[in-house]
Amino acid sequence: MRVSRSLEVWKMGTINYLDALRLQEQLVSNRKAHKIPDTLLSLQHPPTYTLGKRRTDHNLLIPESDLKKMGAELHYTQRGGDITFHGPHQAILYPIISLRDIGLGARNYVEKLELTMIELASLYGVKACAGQAGETGVWVGERKIGAIGVRISFGITSHGLAFNIDPDLNYFKHIVPCGIANKEVTSLRKETDLVLPAEEVVHEQLISCFARQFGYSNLLWKENGLIS
Repeated sequence: MRVSRSLEVWKMGTINYLDALRLQEQLVSNRKAHKIPDTLLSLQHPPTYTLGKRRTDHNLLIPESDLKKMGAELHYTQRGGDITFHGPHQAILYPIISLRDIGLGARNYVEKLELTMIELASLYGVKACAGQAGETGVWVGERKIGAIGVRISFGITSHGLAFNIDPDLNYFKHIVPCGIANKEVTSLRKETDLVLPAEEVVHEQLISCFARQFGYSNLLWKENGLIS
């Protein structure tokens, strides 16, 4: 008999990157101590560039002072992956889950994150796929539509994925996205022939795709600090 697994989903709207980082750190600590169930943060960030723990500053193509003039922030993180951009009209998921409890290794975890975004794209008639060797994330042909950068500490995950619904793609011109040169970045709006629904609907579809890929059958929705 299949065990019913629960996932607490926090719908957070737009949240500053550092606030989200601090929240993740607290939730990871609580998950390690078995104080909370597996948890998924669904949100967006104001314009923000982040670098992974490899510190590949050379993939930022303009001075940091120019980013500030654009109203964008730059943050260094402990996740894997290279430089990326987060901003409005991008759907971000940060899973705080126990890989041991669901029997997944790091590679299978990343593959399921890829499949989550591939499934979402398919709902809009967009054929996406995982990258080739050395190309992280999810691609439509030679164009990147979704990024992945994760951290795993004692089997507990943080950071996660970012799927481009309709962000301002000009922000990506200031970096070598994920350290992969000569590749374009794209979005769901750019690739689909369908009219997109409200962004909240796309966010909820992404959450549903995640739950299916990871086998969560019971979603507990938390909005403004309350379970609904």
